[in-house]
Amino acid sequence: MKVLDTERLILRTLHEDDAEFYLRLVNQPSWLRFIGDRGIRTLEAARAALLSGPIAAQERYGFSFYMTELKDGAQPIGICGLIKRETLPDVDIGYAFLPEFWGKGYAFEAASAVLEYGNRTCGLQRIVAITAPDNHQSIKVLEKIGLRFEKMLQLKDDGSETKLFASQF
Repeated sequence: MKVLDTERLILRTLHEDDAEFYLRLVNQPSWLRFIGDRGIRTLEAARAALLSGPIAAQERYGFSFYMTELKDGAQPIGICGLIKRETLPDVDIGYAFLPEFWGKGYAFEAASAVLEYGNRTCGLQRIVAITAPDNHQSIKVLEKIGLRFEKMLQLKDDGSETKLFASQF
């Protein structure tokens, strides 16, 4: 189901048939480095992760991560959307794209649309984002869509810190 469209992109709900793409995305070196290893190594594990993650979130909250596709040819290039994490009091915007689609403005285009959707359609007055302190590309996108650095957080028991960015409408 289409949720949003921009000049060049379509954002739609994820479904089980997206497992092959999701498996590829979550095993990219950039995902493993900046987001973390989810241990998803098979199509079955990818399907299960989609069902318990974005698909369940869409049913529960009315928002989730969305498949982001090029309008021209419906080619999947990444995911972008909103997530309600147990570790954060606010809804979080997130995105990940295959490396061959970096540097073309797609993350900015998708995240801008999702941020507006979160505010106008979902009624969210504050949306946050988290990122590794050294994920400079992601930080640049967050700042470009209007989020501002708020503070450092420690979300994991390993002592690592995460940057929290926030936007208030």
